[in-house]
Amino acid sequence: MLIKRAQDLKYSDITPKHVYMNRRKFLAEAGLAGGAILAGRGIWNLISPAERVSANTKLNVTVKSPFSTTEKQNTYKEVSTYNNYYEFGSAKSDPSKTSGNFNTSSWTISVEGECAKPQKFSMDDILKMAPLEERIFRHRCVEQWSLVVPWIGFPFGALAKLVQPTPRARFVAFQSFYDPAQMPEAKYAGIPFPYVEGLRMDEALHPLTTITVGMYGETLPNQDGAPVRMTIPWKYGFKSIKSVVKIRFVKDMPPTTWNSYSSEAYGFYSNVNPNAAPVWSQAKERRLGEFGARPTLMFNGYGDQVASLYTGMNLIKYY
Repeated sequence: MLIKRAQDLKYSDITPKHVYMNRRKFLAEAGLAGGAILAGRGIWNLISPAERVSANTKLNVTVKSPFSTTEKQNTYKEVSTYNNYYEFGSAKSDPSKTSGNFNTSSWTISVEGECAKPQKFSMDDILKMAPLEERIFRHRCVEQWSLVVPWIGFPFGALAKLVQPTPRARFVAFQSFYDPAQMPEAKYAGIPFPYVEGLRMDEALHPLTTITVGMYGETLPNQDGAPVRMTIPWKYGFKSIKSVVKIRFVKDMPPTTWNSYSSEAYGFYSNVNPNAAPVWSQAKERRLGEFGARPTLMFNGYGDQVASLYTGMNLIKYY
């Protein structure tokens, strides 16, 4: 059902308010990367993640998306307390504990580069850019765990249409917010900041590529990428960059954080692929909240929609 959106809605009206519920501390991290064996405490982290959960203001302007999966959704607590967000710490429990004071007010996104109408967008602009949709997507981490999340957002193509990329634009580069004063844990992460990511132009303009502003009917918690992030469901989770402040349309393939850190382990494309294992096997995954492993789906189950983007491409070589 389409719910009429208020035309005078401002981002300041839905700025998240942080209400924390103290939970028992996380046990040791699962240690999935590198194919490590899950046992005891590691499994329990996946089955029942817990820490602080932030309650956010409702977004009452969403419609259902035809791209949504019907799979069982993970709980809000699971998605908001088991996070990779190295600016706020490298343990899964860190971001929900350390991001509470992250200031997302007066947020702007600068759109630059090979486009006819470069400009800066406020969050008010972003919220009014296109009808907000609830998009229930599978989310697959390269560390072999997965989620199903009801995101709220709209296709990236709506933004691209406004700035009019030129024919020279072959890729899109994204940059996240970084402030050492607000993110002191970042100095221990071992990767450079600000975090950067990128997509080929046809990937960016695919209808599944989402500018995301909320989840579970609410604005995004800080630990999940507030106030605006990207969501690309057929790629590993690190491609879905959080807290975006800059978007550039560029001619050449842009550098990306994890590919620069280790190109052998993290390719530029990073499509979910059970057959590609440059460092560790991706054949199986564990859904948060479940004990057993399940087979990894090619393109994370979105092959019918996106496989044509890679026709004739060696997906083992171009991982």
